[in-house]
Amino acid sequence: MNKLFEDRNRQFWILHTLGWLGFAIVNYLSSLMLDTRDAFLIVISLDAYVGWLLTIPLRYLYRKVWFWDPWKMILVVLGVALFIAMLWTVIRNFNYWEIYRHGYRPSDWLLYIKDTPAAFYVMLSWSGLYFGIKYYQTLQLEKQKLLTAMNKAHEAQLKMLRYQLNPHFLFNTLNAISTLVLINDNDTANKMVSRLSDFLRYSLYKDPINKVMLEQEIYAARLYLEIEKVRFSERLTITIDLEPGTEKALVPSLILQPLIENAIKYAVASQVNGGEIAIKAKIFGHDLLLEVADNGPGMSLIDGAVKIPDNSDSGVGLVNTRERLAALYDNDFALVLTHNEPRGVKVNIRIPLQLEKTESEHA
Repeated sequence: MNKLFEDRNRQFWILHTLGWLGFAIVNYLSSLMLDTRDAFLIVISLDAYVGWLLTIPLRYLYRKVWFWDPWKMILVVLGVALFIAMLWTVIRNFNYWEIYRHGYRPSDWLLYIKDTPAAFYVMLSWSGLYFGIKYYQTLQLEKQKLLTAMNKAHEAQLKMLRYQLNPHFLFNTLNAISTLVLINDNDTANKMVSRLSDFLRYSLYKDPINKVMLEQEIYAARLYLEIEKVRFSERLTITIDLEPGTEKALVPSLILQPLIENAIKYAVASQVNGGEIAIKAKIFGHDLLLEVADNGPGMSLIDGAVKIPDNSDSGVGLVNTRERLAALYDNDFALVLTHNEPRGVKVNIRIPLQLEKTESEHA
């Protein structure tokens, strides 16, 4: 806040000084059309300096009337501008007569204020510029506050969507560990606890707002799948195929986890012989294509696309994934579910290709 005040204060003095310097230059250029002596330059300089001094108090007065009712503010501005214009006119005439005309004094005192209308126009122009610039600054500040509020809300939404996944995953894993303890399979339970600890450490240390490299996302996916591998043993087959160059692509953290979790539930846990989960990534033009496929029993097909009930666990995970992608990429993404060949479900994600810069590129 102090920095903002200092910046505005600095801007005022710069613009205030440049404005009166411009006034002096314009008057000097106008005097060149007349046959004036060099002493007139001193008069012009004094006029600008006096105007510079007299308008400084207007700044502090206008600050006080800024929040007044418009008609009251206008009356104050007109009255004060007229008073300053009259005072400035008297001083300007005195300077002109004293310096340029060697101490001339008019017999009629009204001659001291004869140029007040022109000075009043100058003061109104100064006032108009002051209020215009102040209104612009206020508008920019409000826009900045609005953008900050929107960014905070956007970040809160992303964090909510990311952290929404953790309770669901924890419930399933802890329930499996509890089952292993009940059947006295302590070694397997310890392995799951160890892998769960690694996975949670990764998920908690990664900011849900920032994107991560795909190789880090695959690392998290492997941690999750190792937990499930303890549960399903040989019933779970995992295939990961990353096209060279995709490892450094940036993706939302844990974006694959709910898709893998759905595949575990519907393609592995539901089948006696288990199933296979295949994760693929490749670059297509300026996009990154991600795919999570399984060889499970599949789901109902409507208009060529897989239909998942909104109230199902998989529906929640997919809606969460779609909302996160929409929040991060607006409309520049795609999430499509189709049948996998020869059987199962395939989830494809398309997002803009963004590569992590290397240290040499940063340099």
